[in-house]
Amino acid sequence: MGRYLIVVESPTKAKTIRRFVGKDYVIKPCFGHLKDLPEDSLGVDIENNFQPTYQIIKGKGKVLKELKKLAEKMNTIYLASDPDREGETISWHLQEELKSVNSSFKRLEIHEITYPAIKKALSSPRQINMNLVSAQQARRVLDRLVGYLVSPLLWERVKGGISAGRVQSVALRIICEREKEIEEFTPEEYWEIECILKTEKGEFSAWLKGKEGEDLKISSRQKAEEIRDFLKDKLFTVEEIKVEEEKKFPPPPFITSSLQQTAFSRLRFSPSHTMRIAQQLYEGLPVGKEGRVGLITYMRTDSPRVSSVALRSVRKWIKERWGEEYIPEKPYRYRGKKTAQEAHEAIRPTSVLRTPEEIKPYLEEGQGKLYSLIWERFVASQMSPSVWEKTSVTLRCEDYYFSSTAQKLIFEGFLKIYPHKEKETTLPPLKEGEKLRCVQVKLHQKFTQPPPRFTEGSLVRELEEKGIGRPSTYATILSILKKRDYVRVEKGRLRPTPLGKVVNKILIDNFPKVFEIGFTAWMEEGLDRIEEGKEDYLSLVKSFYREFSRYLSEAQKNLKDIKEEVKEMYSLPCPKCGAKMVIKRGRFGEFLACPNYPECRTTLPLLKKTGIPCPECEKGELVIRRGKGRTFYGCSNYPRCKFTTSRLPVRDGKKN
Repeated sequence: MGRYLIVVESPTKAKTIRRFVGKDYVIKPCFGHLKDLPEDSLGVDIENNFQPTYQIIKGKGKVLKELKKLAEKMNTIYLASDPDREGETISWHLQEELKSVNSSFKRLEIHEITYPAIKKALSSPRQINMNLVSAQQARRVLDRLVGYLVSPLLWERVKGGISAGRVQSVALRIICEREKEIEEFTPEEYWEIECILKTEKGEFSAWLKGKEGEDLKISSRQKAEEIRDFLKDKLFTVEEIKVEEEKKFPPPPFITSSLQQTAFSRLRFSPSHTMRIAQQLYEGLPVGKEGRVGLITYMRTDSPRVSSVALRSVRKWIKERWGEEYIPEKPYRYRGKKTAQEAHEAIRPTSVLRTPEEIKPYLEEGQGKLYSLIWERFVASQMSPSVWEKTSVTLRCEDYYFSSTAQKLIFEGFLKIYPHKEKETTLPPLKEGEKLRCVQVKLHQKFTQPPPRFTEGSLVRELEEKGIGRPSTYATILSILKKRDYVRVEKGRLRPTPLGKVVNKILIDNFPKVFEIGFTAWMEEGLDRIEEGKEDYLSLVKSFYREFSRYLSEAQKNLKDIKEEVKEMYSLPCPKCGAKMVIKRGRFGEFLACPNYPECRTTLPLLKKTGIPCPECEKGELVIRRGKGRTFYGCSNYPRCKFTTSRLPVRDGKKN
């Protein structure tokens, strides 16, 4: 039996660490949080300084009993949960529960699960950081106050099984406000004019940019055709040619939000899927003869900082692989936002020597793709900039000005390993003062576009920019919004459901400041201040509850019961007996059932209305249906009307 107990969160992490320590150490997992607020009550004593009441999570009693038995025999207990607020709280709860059988505790801060990192952590343990614990506790209590006091109000007067959340509801607000912008957007027509100009060496395009002495705006076909007729067969003069060198620098290594965004855009991984795989890469996987090892640093971070050891290693690798010209004179030092936790590093490979090609045979497909993305981004972040030759040409035809551009890659730099979308374009040889003939004028009709709906990746970016949530919360926020049927993913983009819009309006109308974007960002900064020791738990929670309780009291008085209206969003006539179908909940979720059961046993999947009349019968309404692995729209009067379409029709002159 060993003399030291190391408690980690997961069995995988335990297996990996076991390889790097001697026989004196026993490694055991606690399987995440052991204690939390109770499920069946608020668990926060509002009258007693918002004191939280923690209890052992159901099913964790056996784990705690085993840990206590081991702890009795150990000289020292090392608490090695993840290096963030959640991990610090897990370690604190472990210490509180185990101190009855042992009094020697040390906290290990492990940012990567490799031999050097474990050795360093064991040589420099610390005590529990109670500022981190207080920050996590404040977040948990604030979230519990909102969720536990507002959600029952929604169940009672809107719909059972739904919820409100301090941060999730603000994310829903952002999605709904974007949807409102789209719905209210009126497209404006405009025209672009492209002229094809001929030289001895070939043809190229020039685009109309303006007219001397006039603010040129082409908003009609008639105006565009007038200009086209004027330009036909005209001579153009090359007024100016500018040739400049432009450097494009590499992006920084990943932090949590940028990893989620890039994994979504390049790999189509949802944030939750990305974080699941990143956790596996962090905790360790068997890699051939090397055995089980952590492949990346800790993946919940908002700091792009990289250790000096890692910088030296990657610069050496780049130099040996491609040469001196591919590394900058000095390593790049990236800085995060003011709120970034600089104690954490960026997400990077634990060893640059483990190239994606070498370890690909040992990884599952998703693991390999995400590791490649992280490895390539890290290597690229310490490579020389790419160098482009940019050519800008200004042309003139009487009072009209045109432009044409080209770019040529002179030195690829970081693009050698991290390709960019930009492509090379060319122009034929030109001279200032040269006369060119226009051989063709092309008219391009365009319409101004509304802002796009958020993807999961772009919503993460929006939340980060507005200071809503933190790295550990983004994936959870998105999962809850989809689970509660507040938003749906349509063609890769997030669209609020009718229920989501209703809940959002209720929350904004009744809790205007609580679910305000600026207020929520301010609260997040407050949690950071607690972590830094600049504010205490009680002052932050009190300031929040002061606003919240006032709004809650008013909402309990004034919020109308709209359950029947919400049911109408989903309800359809029974196709057999015509009765208005009702929502039922079964083992596989909610569905529509005939109220005349058992005489009529008709059931249908829960259909979501779109608010758009059926273009065929004009009596029904288009509803979202699913079948054979696809989503489509059909008439609510089915089977009397069998209209279906894969795309929503235009409504009120606007595209949906």
